[in-house]
Amino acid sequence: QIPACPEQENVLQRVLQLPVVSSTCESLQRTYASTKEAHPLMASVCEVYERGVQGAGALAMWSMEPVVRRLEPQFAVANNLACRGLDHLEEKIPALQYPVDK
Repeated sequence: QIPACPEQENVLQRVLQLPVVSSTCESLQRTYASTKEAHPLMASVCEVYERGVQGAGALAMWSMEPVVRRLEPQFAVANNLACRGLDHLEEKIPALQYPVDK
């Protein structure tokens, strides 16, 4: 029997909350924003790309919803396994708890 993650715990959310991951994402976001600000042509290309990605994401979510609903029990098992693996990684690799600059 696989012990369940606490209710509403999602492995992706946990990974994104790790200081090493969140600080990397913040750094990339700052770099992306400053690049767009410094280069107007690049900003317009990025905005077109962003709108395309948002549209594609919305379409993918809409089309995948029936499949996701059907596979929800399997996703729950996979999420629990991934949470356990993340628990193990956090225990064995303390550096995950530090921002990238440390």
